[in-house]
Amino acid sequence: MGRVRVAVTSKLPGRAVEWLEERHDVRVHDGEPITDEDDLIAFLGDADAALTLLQNPVTDGVLDACPKLRIVGNCAVGFDNIDLEGARRRGVWVTNTPDVLTEATADLTWALILAVTRRLGEAERFLRGGTFHGWALDMLLGSAIQGRQLGIVGFGRIGRAVARRAKGFGMSVATSDVEELTDPEPSAAWMPLDELASTSHVLSLHIPMSGENHHLMNESMLRRMPRGSFLINTARGPLVDEAALARVLAEGHLGGAGLDVFEHEPEIHPGLLHRDDVVLLPHIGSATEETRAAMAELAAKNILAVLSGNDPPTPVVRPR
Repeated sequence: MGRVRVAVTSKLPGRAVEWLEERHDVRVHDGEPITDEDDLIAFLGDADAALTLLQNPVTDGVLDACPKLRIVGNCAVGFDNIDLEGARRRGVWVTNTPDVLTEATADLTWALILAVTRRLGEAERFLRGGTFHGWALDMLLGSAIQGRQLGIVGFGRIGRAVARRAKGFGMSVATSDVEELTDPEPSAAWMPLDELASTSHVLSLHIPMSGENHHLMNESMLRRMPRGSFLINTARGPLVDEAALARVLAEGHLGGAGLDVFEHEPEIHPGLLHRDDVVLLPHIGSATEETRAAMAELAAKNILAVLSGNDPPTPVVRPR
């Protein structure tokens, strides 16, 4: 049996490409990210497998134009860049890379919580701008989190890792995810989303993107949050209506927001860009050398398994 072709849409850290090259013919895209369907079709061509990133739009049209594809191995925990039903109809495996980025993303979530509640970004700009002339009792006062409620929307791997860290900061944890009812570790109270939003000092999003979750945090939900509370999003940008968030912040209802992902990434709503009460990061939730290498290597393991006739370790779509 001849060697099959694997198309990798970006240079990768770790040993992923090396592993693939040991058994298959591999081509790696070297250049700007592929964000256009036609460009992706041209690159994938007659590939039997594709190792993709979130920027790559694996649409129904792409799948139709690349009929040899047997697997799309997404190097991400999310997969909203892939037409899952289109893959299922065509008998194409889709895989992702969960677990390996859990701790890094949970760490970054807490970095955002601390940065926005203690006004760290604003404080650094204050100092670097030459405005700091000595200690003052009322300078850059933030918000204490000890004894407050951390609300977690989505109590999967990352949500639970965020919850475990809350104990060290003296916060209670609540979630709107019913899975908590069957898994008591870590301890968290359960309540409906409306109640969770209206009682949490910090509300952190950890759910996947789907049609029903689009603008989950709309203007109505944002206004349910207590005055002076904080919204954190390290999940998916479209979960939050950024225009509504900008309006609610401008009115002074919320204490601030910490965002690592954006509704129209890489564009950011202009009403958020220059606010001191918003901490903005360029989608770096999993950005440690160790985590990104582990993600790429898991994506490669998924592809190698399917091309060997085996089930992949972390499937999202199983062919019919």
